[in-house]
Amino acid sequence: MDTKDRPQKQGSVNSGFDFRLLHKDLESEARLGKIMTPHGEVDTPVFMPVGTQGTVKGLTPEMVSDLGAQIVLGNTYHLYLRPGHELIRTLGGLHKFMNWQHPILTDSGGFQIYSLGALRKITEEGASFQSHIDGSSHFIGPEICMEIQEALGSDIMMCLDECVSYPAEFDYAEKSLDMTLRWARRCSAAKKNDCQALFGISQGGVYETLRRRGIEELIDIGFDGYALGGLSVGEPKEVMRDITAAFTPLLPEEKPRYLMGVGFPEDIVESVYHGIDMFDCVMPTRNARNGMLFTSDGKVVIRNARYREDDSPLDSECDCYTCRNYSRAYLRHLFVAGEILGLVLNTIHNIRYFMNLMKEIRDAIRNDNYKTFRKDFMFRLSYAGPENN
Repeated sequence: MDTKDRPQKQGSVNSGFDFRLLHKDLESEARLGKIMTPHGEVDTPVFMPVGTQGTVKGLTPEMVSDLGAQIVLGNTYHLYLRPGHELIRTLGGLHKFMNWQHPILTDSGGFQIYSLGALRKITEEGASFQSHIDGSSHFIGPEICMEIQEALGSDIMMCLDECVSYPAEFDYAEKSLDMTLRWARRCSAAKKNDCQALFGISQGGVYETLRRRGIEELIDIGFDGYALGGLSVGEPKEVMRDITAAFTPLLPEEKPRYLMGVGFPEDIVESVYHGIDMFDCVMPTRNARNGMLFTSDGKVVIRNARYREDDSPLDSECDCYTCRNYSRAYLRHLFVAGEILGLVLNTIHNIRYFMNLMKEIRDAIRNDNYKTFRKDFMFRLSYAGPENN
């Protein structure tokens, strides 16, 4: 069903951001869309490489763009601590600071604060925490969270939320959700720049009543987009997939839907089937540095001795610089020898794999063939080698 001419509901007032739902697959909830921002357009479904500290590790911004990335994610927590949001503002904003000409989404820092464990304390006002760099004390509440992200100048900002661990008792998850919703209202009220979009984040753990109520209240507040948060925090994969399938349809159809922190290729393919538009994860870059590479035939652990004399390209179906020019044997040599070039070549390939995957996903939706694409992808993955088990 082609929806590009369908009248869209009015969202929050934002002069620099828009989302158009272009097409829905005939046999699934998979969607084709386009996000418009002050720094360019983004085709959805999209995967956002993570540029934690103002860089996608191992690559120049030009390389990231040439690999097909239309948007990257910056980390509010890390950029706040170093070099500082005021310095970045003074130097012209994050786009200029990191020489990235395309859209940027900044997370709220909530997940990083959650990850600090004993080094942080959550109260109604916000999060007090110690820096993982030097142990200094800091505080971020909803208003400061908006101030930091507006100083960075990102195209899409995220509300401050509390991410609860798995498993979490119902009472704790409920209290956390209530506070997250109050923080969302404060973020919405504190937002000053109409050229920056603001997304709300669904929390509530694994509890249906909490997730449902949280989404309803976020919609009542009104945001430019909506995210499913609080996943990939230790829950079984089946639980993550069940929550995605159950609650994605409750998010507004006319707004972008973002599944935070989920990045295995099979999880992306499955989540798109249920209507998710946006993904991010450190997996492509982190795994590249650890020698684990994604290919059309499954994962390759390049340090393994089986590749010592393998003269074939990493992935015969990939068009990236690495696969066009280097053998598995050479990539293994670089990794075992600890050469920096190996990490760069690995990262080039992994990012390109994810960009190619998203293009294949968009093409399948456009051709009303996503159900078949999903089935074929999962079937091929099930016959991958031992490194994928």
